[in-house]
Amino acid sequence: MEIEFIQKLAKPAETKIVFLVMDGIGGLPGEEGLTELEKAKTPNLDKLAREGICGLHQPIAEGITPGSGPAHLSLFGYDPVKYQVGRGILAALGINFPVQEGDIAARGNFCTIDSQGKVSDRRAGRISTETNQELCSLLSQIKIEGGEVFVETVKEHRFLLVLRGGGLSADLADTDPQVVGQAPRQARSLSAGADKAVKAVNDFLAKAKEVLSDKHPANMVLLRGFSQHPAWPSMGEAFGVKPAAIAGYPMYRGIAKLLGMEILDTGEEIEDQLNTLEKSFNDYDFFYFHVKKTDSYGEDGNFSAKVKVVEQTDNLIPRLMKLNPDVVVVTGDHSTPSLMQGHSWHPVPALIWSKYCRPDKVNKFGERDCLAGSLGKRLPATALMRLALANALRLDKFGA
Repeated sequence: MEIEFIQKLAKPAETKIVFLVMDGIGGLPGEEGLTELEKAKTPNLDKLAREGICGLHQPIAEGITPGSGPAHLSLFGYDPVKYQVGRGILAALGINFPVQEGDIAARGNFCTIDSQGKVSDRRAGRISTETNQELCSLLSQIKIEGGEVFVETVKEHRFLLVLRGGGLSADLADTDPQVVGQAPRQARSLSAGADKAVKAVNDFLAKAKEVLSDKHPANMVLLRGFSQHPAWPSMGEAFGVKPAAIAGYPMYRGIAKLLGMEILDTGEEIEDQLNTLEKSFNDYDFFYFHVKKTDSYGEDGNFSAKVKVVEQTDNLIPRLMKLNPDVVVVTGDHSTPSLMQGHSWHPVPALIWSKYCRPDKVNKFGERDCLAGSLGKRLPATALMRLALANALRLDKFGA
């Protein structure tokens, strides 16, 4: 459903909506035949499930494994096929890099390559942010013909690459093979007119490999998500809300900023983020509250650590509810099963709580329980925003 259609129905209200997004929350059976969410002790989320409505949402489409960018856009009501953006520009916005018209941005990983030049660790052991800063300082000294190079730290193993120069196209294929055991790829064009950018990126990669040759484990870089700044309607324009984001990780702040959310200063621990929510609750009417480590531990294959983060989040639900939000949506952007150590195509558990819900028979917030919920087994993720607005009494009726 087009945003322009919802825009015509959106109306002002005093109600408040909280989107609690546990990144990568969906899982697959592991210990005792249970997923991470099913294994976790979640009495407070279970209470919301009993009082609200539940189901599973499909971030993109059946069988499609989503990246974090399109998965989040879908949660916020933007068709991720129509509104496409690479992770590069999200990373740039997330660290407040002053992007200029014509810049191309890419999200980078420091990685480890072996003696044969093949990737043995895509994240270089998740090096510290301090080490990242030292390496970015070295890479920033690289010069390329016909353009400027900017290399900025994002966090841990992730960095931002921005190329600036006339006639650069972002229509480039990723250099990240996304698996170990393969060599980093060369940049290549996906359409006519990208040859200059291809030459610039490959020049940078060759020089980066030389600069990092003795910096094990971070002895090479991988690039993906080449992109430029798009012009989209903000959430305020589309849905009539005053939105704020509480997210510790730069890329997710970038998504929020792209959609016109106010980025609130916060610490990285879940309790820090809840403190921020409490302090800011009177100032906004839509809150995006992002929990990252469920995804990180899923990617690391750490089942028990992912369970623990779910339980930590559950413990803070009573404080959230004490703020008297009108609508609470709890879900993830995608599934990241520990078993697969990466994103997957599996539908994602979701619940909506409000006093206007027509409760279903779900008593526990988990994958198998949500199968029986009234939201259905494969609700399009874009519908969650519409349903949140409806439950917050923020949508007018359609037609006479």
